[in-house]
Amino acid sequence: MNTIDMKHLGLTETFIQESQKYRDLYIGRVSSQFKSVYKVITEKGELTAEISGKFLHSVRAMSEYPSVGDFVMVDRTDNAQGNGIIHHMLTRKSVFARKVAGTTSDLQVVATNIDTILICMSLNNDFNLRRLERYLSIAWDSGATPVIVLTKSDLCKDLESRLYDISLIAIGVDILVTTSLSDDWQPVMKKYLSGGQTVAFIGSSGVGKSTLINCLLGHSVLDTGGIRNDDKGRHTTTRRELILLPGLGVVIDTPGMRELGIISANLSKSFADIDDLAAQCHFNDCSHKSEQKCAVQKAIEDGHLSVERLESYWKLKKEAKYDNLNSRMIEKEKINDIFGSMSGMKNVRKFFREQNKRR
Repeated sequence: MNTIDMKHLGLTETFIQESQKYRDLYIGRVSSQFKSVYKVITEKGELTAEISGKFLHSVRAMSEYPSVGDFVMVDRTDNAQGNGIIHHMLTRKSVFARKVAGTTSDLQVVATNIDTILICMSLNNDFNLRRLERYLSIAWDSGATPVIVLTKSDLCKDLESRLYDISLIAIGVDILVTTSLSDDWQPVMKKYLSGGQTVAFIGSSGVGKSTLINCLLGHSVLDTGGIRNDDKGRHTTTRRELILLPGLGVVIDTPGMRELGIISANLSKSFADIDDLAAQCHFNDCSHKSEQKCAVQKAIEDGHLSVERLESYWKLKKEAKYDNLNSRMIEKEKINDIFGSMSGMKNVRKFFREQNKRR
């Protein structure tokens, strides 16, 4: 049996060191999940596994269950003697999550331990700048690096105009243009997958995520579908799936997400232009609505900032419970959310170290 090089699967020295705390267990990575049953890839191949009773008893929220992309410690490397048992989950280095529909605080973890989030948006019916701002805000907050992937460029008649519009809101973000009529984009995208990196494809249904992955694989593995005439995508990917690309890294395909609820967001990066303008306002607590000498409103008057972008900023701040807070206050609020139920400054220092690495 051929063994799998776990480093190609995204295994880093940090994960290896943490795994050494658990003797007589094996490290694996969750590749898919269906209800309480998981598929886990180990160096010997893929096995079916379940969570141990002790692990299950310790879970306090949905976000604490293993998800696609998680590295876990299991009691075996194959199913020769039945399903494997997941005893521990290793510390996540990044988490892309969204608010669960109909609740106030529950998170749905979409994928974990991602290096790059490929935000896919079609250049035809799916094109939506406000939705893109939302994706970018969550992506920056996840700990991964966002990249915008524009699909179906052959159907776009005003590509330059749309690229200009995106450049105004996607500050510091790479933009990749793709089409099914050419594979010129593949070498660029594969750069994000070198050295065992993990990328997650995120976007609405029907924008072409599965098509892109099939192209990278060189053959059709995932079902594909398009955007219907009513601008609603065909749901082809029904659950998250981790796929190892031979000689490269890992891709994670996700179901289409037209609605993307926010609990936490990094608005200082996704709206860096507004933050920079706010720093020039005459009043430190300027709301950017009716105050005199407001640099944000002056930028709108001069045509350097759109009203729609400012309104989007306000909406996302309110949705993420950051309304009426400046960037420094938002950072403090996030710290309180993370460490409010924990004691000791050790976790706080660890948080700041991780934040500094991302900048």
